[in-house]
Amino acid sequence: MLLDVQTIHTFYGKSHVLHGVSLSMEPKETVSILGRNGVGKSTALKSIIGLVPPKKGSISFKEREISGWRSYKICRLGIGYVPEERRVFGNITVRQNLLVGLKPKQNKVENPWTIERVYEHFPRLRERDGAKAGHLSGGEQQMLTLGRTLMGNPDLLLIDEPTEGLAPMLRERVMEIMYSVKKSGCALILVEQNMEVALDMADRVYVMAKGTIVFEGTSQDLRDAEDIRKKYLEV
Repeated sequence: MLLDVQTIHTFYGKSHVLHGVSLSMEPKETVSILGRNGVGKSTALKSIIGLVPPKKGSISFKEREISGWRSYKICRLGIGYVPEERRVFGNITVRQNLLVGLKPKQNKVENPWTIERVYEHFPRLRERDGAKAGHLSGGEQQMLTLGRTLMGNPDLLLIDEPTEGLAPMLRERVMEIMYSVKKSGCALILVEQNMEVALDMADRVYVMAKGTIVFEGTSQDLRDAEDIRKKYLEV
C-alpha cells in the first residue's frame, strides 16, 4: 500500500473539521475526492502533506508513519502538493520557480520531469520563462504551480481543484498533463468540483460530507449510485 490514512481528526483551532476520515491507495492508483464546498476535501489533502497535522489518527506513506512530520520532509519522501491557492513565488521568474521544485537525488528517477519537459506540455510557460511569476495570469500561475510540483518527480501527487476558474482551453491542457502524469505511473489524489472530470480520471472515488467519508467505490459505482449523488453532490 502506498498511502494509508486511518481515522484522522483535524482541527482549525477549536473547529473540528475532519471526523475520523480514512482512505487508502495503492501505487500508481488515481483517487478522486468529491463533495460540496466546505466538507473537508482540501483539509484532507493538507492533513496528508502536513500543513494541518491531524490531532488524532495515523497517516503512513510507503509504510512509514508521517503524521506530525514537517511538510518539507513529507515532500522529500515523495509526495507533491498542488494547492488551490497556487502560491507561486511572485518576485522570481518562471524558470526560477520551476527550479525551486527540484529535490535531491533526482538523477535516480527514470524519465524525470525537467524544465524542458514542463515547457513541452505548457508552451505558454516557455514564452514567459524570464517573467516574474507575480505578473502571470491566474491560469499561467496554475500551470506554473503544477509544473513546479512535477519538477520534484513525486510518487504521489495531491491536486486541489486544478481546473477551478480556468478557461476551457486551459482546462483541457491541465487535464492532458494530469493524464500524462497518471500514465507515467505517478499516483494521484484529485479534489475536483467537476464530477465528470473526477470520475473519468479516477480508479476509485471517495465522497465526503461534513468532515466524514460517506461513500467509497469505483467511478462506475458512483455513477450507479443516484441516491448518493443527489444527496451529497448535486446542487
